[in-house]
Amino acid sequence: MIKSTMPPFASVEGVSTRFSAGQIIHVETGKAISFDQLIDQLGSTKVIFIGEIHNNPEHHLIQVQILQSLMSRYGPLAVGMEFFQVPQQEALDRYVRGDVPEERFLSDVGWHKEWSFDYHLYRPLMLMIKEKGGEILAINAPNQIVRKVARSGLVSLKPSERAQLARQIDLNNERHRLYLREVYSKHSQPDLKRFDYFYQAQCVWEETMAENIAVYLKEHNKRLVVFTGNGHIIKKFGIPDRTLRRIPVTMATIVPYLLTGQVNLERQDADYVWLTRAYP
Repeated sequence: MIKSTMPPFASVEGVSTRFSAGQIIHVETGKAISFDQLIDQLGSTKVIFIGEIHNNPEHHLIQVQILQSLMSRYGPLAVGMEFFQVPQQEALDRYVRGDVPEERFLSDVGWHKEWSFDYHLYRPLMLMIKEKGGEILAINAPNQIVRKVARSGLVSLKPSERAQLARQIDLNNERHRLYLREVYSKHSQPDLKRFDYFYQAQCVWEETMAENIAVYLKEHNKRLVVFTGNGHIIKKFGIPDRTLRRIPVTMATIVPYLLTGQVNLERQDADYVWLTRAYP
């Protein structure tokens, strides 16, 4: 007899429905919605956070679909990207204006050293923004400073290095700390001091991105779409809540979620979860 295996599915706490890969879940209502309904519901949202697993091609296709639909309705948009650091803004602007070819742009931002994920996963987004007259905002902290924090903590920074990060860095969110402690324990040896530096580095990333987003929103009356890894927006206590602390805006989080087994989603995980299949 062949033993049957239950296919992967997701459920939402308090809801009996089972959801499968390919569905978009509006987490608050616990209901599946269509792509058009998703875009409709994002209509008046000022900041839209769209996550990814960095090396997952389907997640990048989802990002392209959403951005393409938003631009077709609302015209050119400003797009914040985790993948670029603030000092790279000038090189980004030159590329978006068409002043330099793509190969020179990748060299100018040191893509293969600073980000390292395959640029072809991100290229359709970059080309669409450039061709549609959009704007790309570099929101991340300089890598070398974040790495230094991860090695030896915030106290090790020189004043010139500290000045390149968010002015306020909150290290006291216990839910956020517990979440990252679990992430850390799966990939590293249990070392409290090393974890504390790891946690400080995560907060440096998220507070700095939040501050750069807030500064942009205060200076420009524009809708902003932000692309970042899922870990920075899950449960909102990364970048979204830290942005909201700085400026009161309407926002939504969309998390593409790789469905490989049975999972129970919590209401606080995201506003929308787009379930995706495993790929070869």
